Amino acid sequence: MQKMTTRRQALRTLAGAGTAGAATLAAPHIASAQGQTTTWKIQTSWPGGAGLQIFKDWCATIEEKTGGELAFQPFGANDVVGDFQLYDAVKNGVLDAVNPFTIYAQGIIPAATFLTSYPLGLRNPHEWDVFYYSLGGLEIARELYEAQGMKFVGPVHHGPNIIHSKVPIRSIDDFRGRKMRLPGGMVAEVFTEIGAETTVLPGSEIFPALEKGTIDVADYVGPAVNYALGFSQVTNYISMGPPGFMSLYQPVDLMDITVGMDAWNALSPQMQQFVEMETHVYSDMHHAAIQKADQEAWAKFEADGTEITRLSQDDVELMTEVAVPIWFNYANRDKDSARIFKIQLDYMMSGSLGYVTPEQIEGLELDL
Repeated sequence: MQKMTTRRQALRTLAGAGTAGAATLAAPHIASAQGQTTTWKIQTSWPGGAGLQIFKDWCATIEEKTGGELAFQPFGANDVVGDFQLYDAVKNGVLDAVNPFTIYAQGIIPAATFLTSYPLGLRNPHEWDVFYYSLGGLEIARELYEAQGMKFVGPVHHGPNIIHSKVPIRSIDDFRGRKMRLPGGMVAEVFTEIGAETTVLPGSEIFPALEKGTIDVADYVGPAVNYALGFSQVTNYISMGPPGFMSLYQPVDLMDITVGMDAWNALSPQMQQFVEMETHVYSDMHHAAIQKADQEAWAKFEADGTEITRLSQDDVELMTEVAVPIWFNYANRDKDSARIFKIQLDYMMSGSLGYVTPEQIEGLELDL
């Protein structure tokens, strides 16, 4: 009994760090011996490396934490369906839950563009936590996903994305004419505007495209995962922003936990609260473990002869000039995008951040 009490207290403590009022949540009812385990099939977007291992390690803890009431059966990218079929799979019950990159939802929910990092927008994990848990972002996300038959449980922090290339990228001019993999949407449009020839590929297809020369440049996640995927074997350079700004275009890459409504509604209210709490646990654990693995990966890239290049502060300002009108363009595509972006714009223009000035948005309007 003492062990169970300790675990419950730990869950309350971890949840309290993420949401207002979460500290009052109790741990779920622990199933009795005659109870039956509910097992969710849950697929991540991670094709391998540290990301996939961290995901599998977390999934392996769920059954013990719930006393056998709930278990997660993990699958890596493409194990059940392709990355771009994840949402159809979870809506149709082929999968019970998914752990995708949130940007992939923009195909069915245009406003999802603003539910994850975008070029020169919110730049640190805690800023996204403020948006989701204090400024109404979580409620809006859940409203939009529920209209699609899915439950958006919560965001999962990853880290900055980096760019791998076969040629050195020392300024934004060097992207001109390069065939570049990007996740699509606003990110691709910004790079198209500065002259890159962009293409959309899931993470599992990047290595063969680089190997064959189909693309010259590719963005993907951080050093640890990218090293495990073999990117140092097919590229010679990594390009990042100025010191302290690893990535201009996705400085905080966000994933999430999304569940099919049938699977979600089959849980007790207490177990639903537990899954929400565990999403906080996973986000914290995942983010920290990825950053640790990234530190170790830099030395491996260096040993393989990979050269690190950095863009300048002038490049940051030039890319901001390109990005700001594109922000507004995407925000004005539908009312949901506009209302989400307005929350973030006010935050970025506030004394707390100051990323955006009135001069930068002069003449631009939101269709609210």
